[in-house]
Parts: sequence; structure tokens; C-alpha cells
Amino acid sequence: MKLPFFPEQASAMAQQVDAISLFAVSISFVAGVGIVAVLTWLGLRYRRSHRDEVGSAGHSSNLLEIIWSVIPGIIFIGLFFWGAKIYFENYRIPPDAVRYYVVGKQWMWKYQHPSGNREINDFHVPVDTPIELVVTSEDVIHSFFVPALRVKRDAVPGRYSTTWFEANRTGTFDIFCAEYCGAEHSLMIGKLHVMEQHDYEEWLEGNEPAQSLAMSGAALFEQNSCGTCHRSDSSARAPILDGIYGREIALLGGGVIVADDAYIRESIMNPQAKVVAGYQPIMPTFQGQLREEEILELISYIQSLGKKAESRTEAAAAVSDEGE
Repeated sequence: MKLPFFPEQASAMAQQVDAISLFAVSISFVAGVGIVAVLTWLGLRYRRSHRDEVGSAGHSSNLLEIIWSVIPGIIFIGLFFWGAKIYFENYRIPPDAVRYYVVGKQWMWKYQHPSGNREINDFHVPVDTPIELVVTSEDVIHSFFVPALRVKRDAVPGRYSTTWFEANRTGTFDIFCAEYCGAEHSLMIGKLHVMEQHDYEEWLEGNEPAQSLAMSGAALFEQNSCGTCHRSDSSARAPILDGIYGREIALLGGGVIVADDAYIRESIMNPQAKVVAGYQPIMPTFQGQLREEEILELISYIQSLGKKAESRTEAAAAVSDEGE
């Protein structure tokens, strides 16, 4: 029977996490054995030889006290900075990471690819590619956990959590929910399929969706008549969305906020919470009218508008340069 000390490793981050964990366990083991050995030796060396024996006062050693204070202090400080380095690497998402959406629901994991492909429980990704995960939940708190990648992120209703990984070898790895979420919690499992880039592209082609996430979001945008107010001209009664994603915007009543995923979601579900300066709070709420996947599609669409705005700006600059 195989009982590995650690789960298999499928990423460089997993190797770093295992290294610091093994170091901490080894130091603890050595220190524990040393303390027990010293206590045993002291108990045998200075035990009473007869009932009438009276102990004598001991003499402290400043050098010994400095040694057993300084050495553990150096080890603990070293562990702190080592752990902080791994922590920041784990939470700083590379700028070239490809974004995927993960939605937890009793009792399954639902995935949305940038191309629009959707999966339940099975999750296909390319190897040697930074993958950004935007994680949320439709009902209760779940926790997306892939032991082989040492990746774990809570899926909280109404909130987006982000994490990332880069698998460095192909294979199939377990996915679990690491937060008790109800009667069928133990069945909320799945598989991560890490594939070579060409195999992944073939898989995408074989499971090609009708439209991408941004295209689905555009259809929802029109279906819910969002363009009536969010126009791209001077008659707009709501903020112009072109290029708004990731930008700082001023709020009515003061304050500034970044138009990220969380803000856009809040603006859809509770539009009166943070109103953009210069506009009236006239937008109705879509609470209970949109599924979590549909909100993510709308966010992808708004994000794509930012890319289109950048393209138009670059094109205008090019025309200006040619005119000069």
C-alpha cells in the first residue's frame, strides 16, 4: 500500500510549498527529539540516589540562554520570510495569465473557458500556461482544492476570489471541495486534465461552443436592454462602458473605486450601492434575475469593451501619426 508523505506534485509552486513544509516538520522533529533526549538524560543523571539526599542550587549560563534564544529566533525569522516569499508568489497573478471562471454549486464545480466552453467537474487546461481562476459560489461556501497543485481558494457567495497556477506536467489530478457544504459534500469532486497545448486546442475544437463568454455577455446585454442607458454617445443616461474595466472611476458623493469584477457584479446586483459621479441612481437591480454564470458573461463582455476601446485609441493614434 502506497502512503506518500505529500501528494504528487504538478506545479513549481507545489515544490516550493513542500520544501518549506518539509523543512518546518524536520526542524520540529529534530527539536522535539532533542528536548526529549535532554530531559531523559537530566532525569537519569540528576535523579535522587537515596531519600535523604538534598539537591543543590544550580548555576545559570548566560551563553546557553543566548544560544537557545538566538538560534530558534533565526530559524523562525527565516521561516517567516521564506513563507512570505511563497505567499506573495502564490497571490500575484502573472499579467499573461489566461482567465477561467470557477463556480461552486451544491454539489458540483462548473467551469467557463475564455472561448466559451463550459464543463462540470472535469476541467481541461493546457500545460506550462499560467491559469488565473476567478472563483465564486451560487449557494453556500465551498472551497476549490487541487492537492497536486497546492491550490486552495474559498468560493464565497456574492464574492469573487482569485488564484492562479501553472501546471508543469500533463496528467489527471483530483479536485475536491475542502469546505463542508451539505449532505453531499463528499461527492463534490472532479478531475483536472492537464494537456499539451496542441491536445488542448484539439479538445477545444471538438467541444466548440456556439459563442465565446464575451459574445454570450453581449447577447445578455441586449436581451436585458442594458444598451438603452449604457450608450456610447452623449445621450447616455448611465456610464459609458467602453474602456471602463480596470479603470478608476469617481463616485457620487466622493470617493474613487476601480471597476473590477467585484464592482461590476455589485453594480448589477445592487446598483444603488456605488453610483458613478455625474449620473443618477436610476438602474434597477437584477438580483434574482441572473444566474452566476450570466453575471460572469456580462463581466467578460464589459472587459472586452475595454480591449475594443484600446484598439480604437491605438488606431486613432496611428492615423494621427500618418497625417503628421
